[in-house]
Amino acid sequence: MSADLLVILPVILPLTMAGLCAVFWLRPEWQRWVTAVGMALLAAASIALLLAVRAEGVVASQPGNWAAPFGITIVADTLSALGVAAASLVALAVSVFAFRGTDENALHGGFFPLFCGLMVGVNGSFLTGDIFNLYVWFEVLLVCAIGLLVVHRGGVNLDAAVKYAALNLFGTTLFLTAVAFLYGATGTLNFADLAQIVPAMEASPGLTFALVLFLLALGIKAAAFPLFFWLPIAYHTTPPVVSALFGALLTKVGIYAAIRIFMLLFEGTTGMVAEIVVWVAAITMLSGALAALIQTDLRRMLAFLIVSGMGYLLMGLALSTPGSLGAASFYLVHDIIVKGAIFLLAGVIIYAAGSSDLKKIGGLIRTHPVLAVIFLGAGLSLAGLPPFSGFWAKVFVAGAAFDGARPVLGGIALGTGLISLLCVVKIWTEAFWKAAPETMRGQARIPRVMMVPATALVLVSLAIGIYAEPLLVLAQAAGNGLADPAAYIDAVMGAGQ
Repeated sequence: MSADLLVILPVILPLTMAGLCAVFWLRPEWQRWVTAVGMALLAAASIALLLAVRAEGVVASQPGNWAAPFGITIVADTLSALGVAAASLVALAVSVFAFRGTDENALHGGFFPLFCGLMVGVNGSFLTGDIFNLYVWFEVLLVCAIGLLVVHRGGVNLDAAVKYAALNLFGTTLFLTAVAFLYGATGTLNFADLAQIVPAMEASPGLTFALVLFLLALGIKAAAFPLFFWLPIAYHTTPPVVSALFGALLTKVGIYAAIRIFMLLFEGTTGMVAEIVVWVAAITMLSGALAALIQTDLRRMLAFLIVSGMGYLLMGLALSTPGSLGAASFYLVHDIIVKGAIFLLAGVIIYAAGSSDLKKIGGLIRTHPVLAVIFLGAGLSLAGLPPFSGFWAKVFVAGAAFDGARPVLGGIALGTGLISLLCVVKIWTEAFWKAAPETMRGQARIPRVMMVPATALVLVSLAIGIYAEPLLVLAQAAGNGLADPAAYIDAVMGAGQ
């Protein structure tokens, strides 16, 4: 299969699945199978794309054969290919979990077309080579995310959807305004073309204003301090099958966009911007972890841990060195997989115990020992303990901070890992170890179709932790490519010619 076809398949496949699910609107069972088979094909195509990028370098395509910067550019470098591959693995796991993890309202309200549409937006965001089309994919993602929030028709879900929509639409408006100012200053929207023009330009009010707006807009999308307050409000009320998708993917698209824009257009963060991003990263890590520690609701605790994880990713951009960007690339893959796993496991706990309130559940280690072991593995990876992927992810990020003469930032990263461990211990002690409260309902038998996908993601994290070298090599290649975008520019500007 040609690389030109591989680079567009991650967008075409879920778009085709969304169309088929719409055709089978009155057949939810058929939609389940279409989505599961389609996500398996998507995972295979995404891994094939990652292997092609590793073998051939940056892969770019110009649909319609309009040469850059005039055509629509689809491009995969190592970072975007890693993001698509990790996202597709989580989507496959969620599609299997959804065989038992979706209610009737969602099934008949369009859950599966919206799920597939969300993946179109996610993969399109990772693979676009045009900043305006990035805005378009943001809109696709946002519309499908709002649909997934309201499709379950609960009052709490509607309230979460309104808050999520309002704040993210505000962020999207800021982003589009920044794009307008950028276009006014440069006359182009293609990333590779911008990467040649913007660094050579003198500072201007238009460019400065665009930079500030990008910081604010992507800070909202990535749930960075102090703009993260929308996330725990929206995420902790969603059904587990939706929160797993959101927790694993949505904020990662925001941080990916921030890394792509600032590294290509502004050559990383420097001066005052670097100082701002450094301290935003540090406070995001700490505030998310500390807020998680005081929660008593399982999903709300995990939502704040998403915020904390964003701080580690922001560190890579704050330092803007090949090493820090490579560490952030490694952490991105780890975080997508582990957040997907732990939110699915939270759904299993809720299914088994009947509540997400840690005060109202307990004793699961005696009735569901396998669940206890699998959740502990996911928790240890989340906290950064060996032999899981989280250990290497946090070590590489903290090491990049120490190498970049930011020992305080490195110390905060390690300290935040300790707080995350305390959160995991709290969850495990409350849900599994302590005796079941008298008010707790009888524990339900867990369907295998819910346990298997979550377990598979935890095993992927374990495999990365035990044998980290292949992913480390790819992550470092991603960091080098971000720090020196010459190969990216050459691939895009030569595509279609």
